Amino acid sequence: MSAWTLQTNMAAPGGTLNCEDFSMFQEVLKAMRTQDDRIVHTLNTTVPTASFSGKVDAAQTCKVLYESLIEAHTSRGKAIKGCIAETSAVVGRLREERVKDSDNVSLIKQLRKEQTKLKLMQSELNVEEVVNDRSMKVFNERCRIHYTPSKIQ
Repeated sequence: MSAWTLQTNMAAPGGTLNCEDFSMFQEVLKAMRTQDDRIVHTLNTTVPTASFSGKVDAAQTCKVLYESLIEAHTSRGKAIKGCIAETSAVVGRLREERVKDSDNVSLIKQLRKEQTKLKLMQSELNVEEVVNDRSMKVFNERCRIHYTPSKIQ
């Protein structure tokens, strides 16, 4: 099995997302979501209020933050979907083996384990959507007067 290599600033230890061990998969995603978790703090410390707007280029700051968020969201989404595809392939292979050897108890246990892992990974896509939506909502509330991203992205 391969691990998905990620190229982000918030990459996991070693820069890879381990698809085989779900607890490590979650830990890496947690580390990758740090930027989203700290979005309010980042905005409070980098985007000036109206009274301080002359000291910082808020438009440029918001643009850079937006691009960073989009890059992080895209890379996490690709990584999660990659692990889902990889685990789906394992489940498919185990199902084929079970058809040939339906009495193999260890094979059935392994199949159930992989199916459970697949369901958990698929639920991470829902978590990812919530995290992304929350970050973009906070970003838009704070940066809408300074920067409006193009609709292409």
